[in-house]
Amino acid sequence: MSFGLLAGVLWALGTVVLGIALGSSPLSVDGKALFLAPFVATFLHDAASAAVALLYNLVRGNAKRLLLTFKTKKVIFLIIASAVGGPVGMTGYVLAVNFLGASVGAVASAIYPAIGTLLAFIFLKERVKPYQWVFLGLALLGVYGLSFSPTLSVTSFPLGLLGAAMCAIGWGVEAVVLAKCFTDPKIKQECALFVRQTVSATVYGALIIPILGGYGLVGELFTPKGVGLLPIIAAAALCSTLSYLCYYLAISRLGASKAMALNITYTAWAIVFTLTILRDFSVLNPITLLCSAAVVIFGILAATDIGSLIRKGQK
Repeated sequence: MSFGLLAGVLWALGTVVLGIALGSSPLSVDGKALFLAPFVATFLHDAASAAVALLYNLVRGNAKRLLLTFKTKKVIFLIIASAVGGPVGMTGYVLAVNFLGASVGAVASAIYPAIGTLLAFIFLKERVKPYQWVFLGLALLGVYGLSFSPTLSVTSFPLGLLGAAMCAIGWGVEAVVLAKCFTDPKIKQECALFVRQTVSATVYGALIIPILGGYGLVGELFTPKGVGLLPIIAAAALCSTLSYLCYYLAISRLGASKAMALNITYTAWAIVFTLTILRDFSVLNPITLLCSAAVVIFGILAATDIGSLIRKGQK
């Protein structure tokens, strides 16, 4: 439980820090930079996170475990989960943060536990109760309601919502597949994290960034004009790496649904950090607070078997 909650706190902090980078020059200079910024930031973020994960594993003496991970039968599923959770899920998340703002972007993408439950029902044949479908619909309505806040500065709600959808699907798939991978005792959470971030950074560096022509913007970040953003991106990557490690431990020990339900608290922490770090009080309005609460509450309920909890409580 502690690992799941800590994952949410750290992810929210990393989100706010990454939002600061996305709003700074040269990532926010013109139209092309604004378009490329989420992809470039995610590429550098995941590359830095992979380096941190590798260092963590080497310090922990996990070099042999890393090699053993690539020899397991389920490594292909781990790679697939990494590719979907990274290039699809993380890009969607950064798009949501970029176009909706850090706090609202975090909330909008928080429907992924409900999406994970839906995907588990379709692909893993896990039973989903009728009331869980209702809660899923209510969570989606809460996300839609975020667009009607009168005081929030939203750059592009359609693009932000698209990003939130990508994030929810990517992370939902990732959590379900990882839960199956962690049934293999040879796959350790810290090793899986290194695989995840390495696969994601590789797909970005070898495929997505070249196709979009984004290496010019990457190069600008290593010039005197943009080098100041690298420590900010690195700080966000450190927070995200620690968050993922806690999240993977929670998935391994509690299962995907419970871990997602705990991790979803990053939406509330994102608002807290937006207030305390960014001093942005635009989130303190009735519509945003009500819709944020709806997304969090109904997202958790959609991923939870309430009937089972009641039966256990009666016993």
